[in-house]
Amino acid sequence: MAKWTPKHEAPEPLEGPVVATITGGTILWFVLFLVQVPFYGWFDDRDLTWWVWTCLAGGGLGLIGIWYVRKRDAAIKRHAAAVAPGPAEDHPET
Repeated sequence: MAKWTPKHEAPEPLEGPVVATITGGTILWFVLFLVQVPFYGWFDDRDLTWWVWTCLAGGGLGLIGIWYVRKRDAAIKRHAAAVAPGPAEDHPET
């Protein structure tokens, strides 16, 4: 088999409101969990309780995701501030 080589460069990653997206998804997982809890007996009778616990796990992992993307966003902003030229560098005195 021939070695695979890319024919073009990879596109830049999309940046958007990542924190809001992860927060919205986490809220959705918790809402789905809370909606299913009153019907736990129905899920248990049909051996489908994994649906309920999957929603809880999604909400819990979403909390970790929120923590991660907030730290990442702060690190990106710190890096951009450190790389950006300061006022003294904009207009060097001669």
